[in-house]
Amino acid sequence: MPTPLTHDDPVALGPFRLIARLGSGGMGTVYVARSAGGRTVALKTMHAAIATDPAARTRFRLEVDAARVIGEQFGARVMDADPLAETPWLATEYVLGPPLDEAVEAGGPLPEQSVRALGAALCSALGQLHRSDVVHRDLKPSNILLTAYGPKVIDFGIARAIGDDRLTSAGAAVGTPAFMSPEQATGQEHDAAGDVFALAGVLVYAATGRGPFGYGQAADLLYRVRYAEADLSGVPAALAPVLAQCLAKDPGERPTTAQLAVQLHDGTGEFAEHLPPGLLADIGRRAADVWRLVPQRLPAPAGGGEAAVGTTAVGRSPSRRGFLALGGALAVGAAAGGGAWWWQERTPARAGGGTNTKSSSHKTQNIEPLWTYTFGTVLNSDLGGPVPRAVRGMIVIPTGGGTQGVSPESGVRKWDSYFEENSWQTLVVGGRLYRLSIGEESDTGIGSAVTLQTVNPKNGKTIKALARFAGTNDELPTHQLLSVTDRVAYVVVGKGKYDGGGTFSKGETSILGAADIETGKLLWSKPLPVRFELSTSLHFLAAQAVGSRLVTLQQVEDQTVHIVVRDASTGAVLWEQPYGIDDAESLRCVIAANSDHLYLGGSRLKALRLSDGAVTWQTSTEQAYGPPVLKAGILYAVGAGAGLTAVDARSGKVLWTERGGEVAEASTAWPPVLGTRYAYYKNGTLLRAISLSNHTTSLTYQTSGKQFYADPDSKLVLGVDSQNLTAYPLQ
Repeated sequence: MPTPLTHDDPVALGPFRLIARLGSGGMGTVYVARSAGGRTVALKTMHAAIATDPAARTRFRLEVDAARVIGEQFGARVMDADPLAETPWLATEYVLGPPLDEAVEAGGPLPEQSVRALGAALCSALGQLHRSDVVHRDLKPSNILLTAYGPKVIDFGIARAIGDDRLTSAGAAVGTPAFMSPEQATGQEHDAAGDVFALAGVLVYAATGRGPFGYGQAADLLYRVRYAEADLSGVPAALAPVLAQCLAKDPGERPTTAQLAVQLHDGTGEFAEHLPPGLLADIGRRAADVWRLVPQRLPAPAGGGEAAVGTTAVGRSPSRRGFLALGGALAVGAAAGGGAWWWQERTPARAGGGTNTKSSSHKTQNIEPLWTYTFGTVLNSDLGGPVPRAVRGMIVIPTGGGTQGVSPESGVRKWDSYFEENSWQTLVVGGRLYRLSIGEESDTGIGSAVTLQTVNPKNGKTIKALARFAGTNDELPTHQLLSVTDRVAYVVVGKGKYDGGGTFSKGETSILGAADIETGKLLWSKPLPVRFELSTSLHFLAAQAVGSRLVTLQQVEDQTVHIVVRDASTGAVLWEQPYGIDDAESLRCVIAANSDHLYLGGSRLKALRLSDGAVTWQTSTEQAYGPPVLKAGILYAVGAGAGLTAVDARSGKVLWTERGGEVAEASTAWPPVLGTRYAYYKNGTLLRAISLSNHTTSLTYQTSGKQFYADPDSKLVLGVDSQNLTAYPLQ
């Protein structure tokens, strides 16, 4: 989502005047910019600190070279570049068309004729690269832009010459796991045949809305790419065998791009003639929107003492745990994809640390959020991402690289600490902020024992150490604070040397334990399965102490989820059963349970008896539901194609479903947020407020949020994406 320039962004780079930000990542920032003659471009820069690394500069130069090699017919035309500047930059044409992933998300899978035409055109694009002995190595839906004249391939940040391994560590897998070739997944040579494998994965996505190897954490996807058969269900029957050949594990069995193009399409007709009407309409809208871009710049932060957005605070260097919080290089594709500039005539929302202008809240469609706070870096959501903790008049945001305290009234940052806890290592219970300590890194990789602490939300400083877990290593990033009651804290803590190579370290072992927060005594502990080094799945997605039971959603090594209910006083497993759900990430939220039942979404809404796991009731027809929320005996959940639904928690009877709104894009990826008058959930690009009295949409807000949380004390709905925290009124 485009945002205004920050106070310290350059006015211009080369001959281009900056207009707005399109995003900022660990490597650089992408802007919308214009030339003196009025040409709009996407301009990518590299952060000055990273530009001091010769290898990073070499990658940037190779990216520029590869973008020029593919040419303007199949790529975003390079307008100008200066890879030798103090701040290296690359300006490309501003492509008037959506990325493939956005097009499929908005309009659904493409018809077969569109997929075939797209595939044949991409064969020509890759052929152009391969004839120059260049491979892309990161072909995926977000790196393909759809225009009326054909697709354009972008983001050559890891492209390189065939056979050139000087910038790739031996055995290192570089790319996007869901669309990697098997040889790339093992760090071997990825040549033209590897790009063909990735192209087939892209076409499976275009035809079905999902990749050929499903979803999940990186390690699980890499395993499937190497050993599992591609899932071609939903691919048109005549197209499936063509793509199956491209997805062969042996590179020698795959066709060349020229051979594949012949099998896909005969080349007749204009590309636009093969696209569905809705996609053509979106391309036309983007062509009109490009002329409406208005330059906007945020004021300097109050007091002038805070780090600028997109930079690192002075004196802090990235930690070895930084991979858990910091995103990778931002692609030119984020810029070239354009975007809906819905904010351009409004009062801009504030980015981290600056002043903020609040907008009035009134009952109209698509109104302003209250404020937006930008974290200052792109955060990785692989392990759940940032979770705002609202407590005693402050919003505390653990980012893994430092914790920030934000005012709920204004969205202005009040403090910034060096504690590196992640969102899964903090909790707010009963108005108290708890955290598992993250210590200073040592040269040996073996730190101090993990401690459970209470924290002052006004400044982020430790109030009191409640419990110390002997023999553990506080450098490990995999500790989890699961649940806290009046007397007991339930935690996952680990021991072993931190090697900095992944989520889990070689030889690391973990326990699930319960500690008395009054005496600090460890009441019980149970060993947890050992995880292999490349695993990126924490042991638990969610947990809640409910009466005498500890209810957990435990993530197993193969990415499946199990419901495990334990005796809270001993840790003994009372019952366990698999939870068949496709989107495990949607479960990183509060569990819906009372003293008798656990309530779950999935293919049906259902109630399980806490005593033995038996199903008490479930909805009569199969329909995907997101995680439910329980309030006053009523379950609220979002149903795919149905929208917000209210169900009697005792009987399972559907009480009502929202009326009168478009629900095709209702998101089941997160539970709704409940206020006293409205329930809020994401529908398409909008946060929708549904009246609890008449069950119709009363308010909508434009949002880029992925997860949403309530701050009932400040009466806020807090939306979070990888860069921003945005506040909306909770009513």
